[in-house]
Amino acid sequence: MNNVLNRLVKLPKTIWEFYYEGFRNQSKWSRQLWLIILIKLFVMFFILKLLFFPNFLKTKYDSDQERSDYVIDQLTNPKKSIK
Repeated sequence: MNNVLNRLVKLPKTIWEFYYEGFRNQSKWSRQLWLIILIKLFVMFFILKLLFFPNFLKTKYDSDQERSDYVIDQLTNPKKSIK
């Protein structure tokens, strides 16, 4: 029982060391690939969200109560058009 508990306590450190050593020993090409991946993730989740997914409820309704009423109405009667 004590052996299992010791393994569980050491697990986060073991995982951290695995990834730390892996990233530290990367070649030049793999570091460039990770940089490209991080840039693509930034573009996908930050830039595209700002450009293509505006906050619809904030632009159409002034108060939280109006927003919540609209959401409840859309969930219960989805065939209605926008107010």
